[in-house]
Amino acid sequence: MKVILFGATGMVGAGALLECLDDPGVVRVVAVSRRSCEIRSPKLTERLVDDFSDYDPLRADFEGADACLFCLGVSSVGMSEADYTRVTRDLTLAAARAVLVAAPRSAFCYVSGAGTDATERGRTMWARVKGATENALRAMPFRSAFMFRPAYIQPRLGVRSRTALYRAFYAVLGGLYPILSRVLPSLVTSTDVLGRALIRAARDGYPKAVLETRDINRLGIG
Repeated sequence: MKVILFGATGMVGAGALLECLDDPGVVRVVAVSRRSCEIRSPKLTERLVDDFSDYDPLRADFEGADACLFCLGVSSVGMSEADYTRVTRDLTLAAARAVLVAAPRSAFCYVSGAGTDATERGRTMWARVKGATENALRAMPFRSAFMFRPAYIQPRLGVRSRTALYRAFYAVLGGLYPILSRVLPSLVTSTDVLGRALIRAARDGYPKAVLETRDINRLGIG
């Protein structure tokens, strides 16, 4: 399986990248990001870009892809709805369109978030925008499209958040993860479990198009 991965330098994307490189069924990964993930593997091709709205130069890299794992995301804190929509919905759809043109039989997996509002009418701005993004992706003629809505994600296997405050928070809860994951399977997952779930949904499918944390754990564990 050839995988296009957006966001390999972020926490979620880094977890997905490690799982792709570890999975014998994934033969090539094209990682698209602003900066290098600093990982070397014969499977991995990095493409560094500045403009996340123009993927024409990468069309040859996208051709023949079986799956796209879209793990890019930003916090809505301090952003207007217009700016958050541009970064979250518009840039995601630009990437999806480019992948669809080059690899029309691919599967698209989008990491959204718990609480996303698919009605697009709720009071929470980020949830509406994420919902609009999900709805647009599901309407596109990919082979399959899956929306992942994790709640709490524990970084593991060397994956780290780039935010110092978050790193301290994760360090405190890291020792509790084995307990939390058993007690709260509908709320708690990890970067490696999420990464495996993304790969397996893209490759094998899943009965539901929208995967909440419990679905992610069911698919990604084992």
